[in-house]
Amino acid sequence: MRFVTAKALYETFPEVLQAIGVEPTDQPPIEFVKALVLTGKLPEAATFCAYLLPRREAVWWACTSVRTLGADTRAETSMAAEAWVYQPDDHHRQRALDTGTMGDQNEPQTWLALAAGWSGGVRMVGGQQVPNPPFMTARAARVAILLSAGRLGVAERTSGLRSCVAAAIKLVESGLG
Repeated sequence: MRFVTAKALYETFPEVLQAIGVEPTDQPPIEFVKALVLTGKLPEAATFCAYLLPRREAVWWACTSVRTLGADTRAETSMAAEAWVYQPDDHHRQRALDTGTMGDQNEPQTWLALAAGWSGGVRMVGGQQVPNPPFMTARAARVAILLSAGRLGVAERTSGLRSCVAAAIKLVESGLG
């Protein structure tokens, strides 16, 4: 496990406090996530999971979550993200970044590609190469999942997000394999 406590995750990724709006505790991350689920804070639990998982696992989890939430994952952007998961080299990362950059930012599949594309390496900003910050993959994975969930009715959203969070917990406990 990458983090011993929820507080340690928040210290590593300060933006999580604003994204979740729940103060961290000294609980182990899995206990913290389960507490969020028990209090009905499913989007917050999904957000926490996006930051909890290592980048490759976060992209894989986001791809499967978007599929679970009913989005079509046959789009070129989704396939580029999954290709990077299976072969996480710079060629596949760059392809995902290029595909995601050209995609519709209102579509969760675009954010899947961006999650993979921002997993390392550099990107061009104002004509200069800038290293991708570590939080960008989690941020994009979160957006992909929440966009997908937002397209569902309340009951489907609740059930879907519960499934997604359960899958993230399983990944944390067992790894991607």
